[in-house]
Amino acid sequence: MSNSSKAVVSFIVGAAVGVAVGYFLNSDKKDELVDKLKYQTDRLKDRFKKRKEHFEDAIENELA
Repeated sequence: MSNSSKAVVSFIVGAAVGVAVGYFLNSDKKDELVDKLKYQTDRLKDRFKKRKEHFEDAIENELA
């Protein structure tokens, strides 16, 4: 990934985090928001874990 691509991705992630924090600080339903964020992060972790295992298995099969 080139440096300019990394910078763009970093900017987008930073902006998304900033929006989320701003929404969180102004929200009356903070607990509900935290629960939704935890649920979404757990789903993302599970998806990445499955993909990682899939790629590890694929690499193992190719090398065998």
